[in-house]
Amino acid sequence: MRTVFVDPQRCIGCGQCEFACAVAHSKTRDPVMALAESPGARPRVHVQAGPVPNTAYPNKCHHCNPAPCIGVCPSGAITRDAAHDTVLVDGSRCIACAMCAMVCPFDTITFHPQVVQGDSRTIAVKCDGCIDRVRKGLIPACVETCKTGALRFGEINELIAADQRRETERVLVAASGGTEAGQDADGIAAWRATGAYVAHLGGVR
Repeated sequence: MRTVFVDPQRCIGCGQCEFACAVAHSKTRDPVMALAESPGARPRVHVQAGPVPNTAYPNKCHHCNPAPCIGVCPSGAITRDAAHDTVLVDGSRCIACAMCAMVCPFDTITFHPQVVQGDSRTIAVKCDGCIDRVRKGLIPACVETCKTGALRFGEINELIAADQRRETERVLVAASGGTEAGQDADGIAAWRATGAYVAHLGGVR
């Protein structure tokens, strides 16, 4: 099954994935018009700051299997789409009891007003894997907008294998006394170095 793979070493905390996610789940699907919607568009991925300056992690639903949220939902609002192995929330059945949030091991479920069958009411909001986009042959909005490659979409074993090959290349380059190639890697390293320098300046005042 295809999934969104997170590489936290490449995340710079820019928040573009959050914005793209909110727009993709808005009524208008327009980045300008979505800002004026009521209830407001909400992201389903949450970029959280790391313990070191300029480190971050884009936290999102992991679509666990088995999923604790499915097991505890008393109204049957949370189910799994078997074709895409994605855990989904049926807003028309959600009673906002928060049982799902209590058992979620990754703290990815939030509660916000959403338009459900013409009415606005508070329901559980979580990543749905951009299932509407995926069904059309598109990739999730967060992956499409990520400029550093921190979010990738594909078969999990293929993504892991690609990471293993990349790490092997890094080790071989280091062993030969060379420098790691790749403009993306250099850009991310420069971003982190700038953040560390700014943090140092703040500490010496």
